[in-house]
Amino acid sequence: MTALSFAMIMLAYLGGSISSAVLVSRCYGLPDPREHGSHNPGTTNVLRLGGRSAAVLVLLCDMSKGTAPVYLAWYLGVTPFFLGLIGVAACLGHMYPLFFHFQGGKGVATALGAMLPIGLDMGAMMLSTWVIVLLLSGYSSLAALIAALLAPLYTYWLKPEFTMPVAMLCALIVYRHHENILRLLNGQEDKIWRRKQKRRPD
Repeated sequence: MTALSFAMIMLAYLGGSISSAVLVSRCYGLPDPREHGSHNPGTTNVLRLGGRSAAVLVLLCDMSKGTAPVYLAWYLGVTPFFLGLIGVAACLGHMYPLFFHFQGGKGVATALGAMLPIGLDMGAMMLSTWVIVLLLSGYSSLAALIAALLAPLYTYWLKPEFTMPVAMLCALIVYRHHENILRLLNGQEDKIWRRKQKRRPD
């Protein structure tokens, strides 16, 4: 491992450790996402807690935590394998943030951001997959899992040399969702929105 690759990995982890959900929630006067809702400091929980514009801002910030270090490393000539490690480091920072008592999110937006330097077509396919599954099922976690499972196939089709780094990122995402997988199998997972129940006539 070169000094440049090691430095970029450390930088990616430290950047990923900045919890966008916590900071944005504080700025918007929303509850701490680590202590309310699903207790997950990520875009979906911020949305559940009532901040649409805050959720969009969290999404953009979390994606940039993956895009910035990977794109900079690619620009500096880092090889695809180490680009994958840099993306993984950014996600690990998001999941286990050094600056926020290691209480982080699932890393989906950060992983998506790390994949964007592969190309906008890759980003569009990932985002489309997530949106379609979300609209059909209502489960944000299921949408993230299916997008993560399909990402290596998309990459192999578009730019095969990045298949291994993307597979590393996706394996991390699937692992981080192990509790969601159990809840989905047991029918206990919460949907991103809940239909209002109609009142019965008195």
